[in-house]
Amino acid sequence: MTTLANEDGLAQVLLEGSGALLAYAAAGLVLFIIGFYMTDLATPGRLITVIREHRNPNATLLAVASTVGVGLIVSVSIYASHGDLLEGLSRTLVFGGVGIVAMTVATQVFDRVVGISIKQLADDADDELEPAAILLAVANLMIGVVTAVATY
Repeated sequence: MTTLANEDGLAQVLLEGSGALLAYAAAGLVLFIIGFYMTDLATPGRLITVIREHRNPNATLLAVASTVGVGLIVSVSIYASHGDLLEGLSRTLVFGGVGIVAMTVATQVFDRVVGISIKQLADDADDELEPAAILLAVANLMIGVVTAVATY
């Protein structure tokens, strides 16, 4: 009888866990898409076109850095909820949105204060990765790390 009770408990855990996983995946996907389009707003033309057709490594690196930054925020928000699904989803959506705004603002600050223009990097016809793109990508990642840690 104990084995049957344990199996029922396991089935319940697996069912609830799978539902939570799908909910978090959906929230993360929404935030990744929003983050991508926020980066898209800062680039000339459509970002996906600059990446796919123009094969611009600078634009690709900046989009990847933003996505990883959002992923860090989402991951820590989930972890910080300590298994509470409603709290975890709320943290994920709110802090993920705040993180996306923070990364967008950081990009604009770099553009104006430091002089690293995401538009110029994405519009660069040269196929070489620019050191400025690496710096801006790391800045976006670090904003994601800082925001992620702040959610905990």
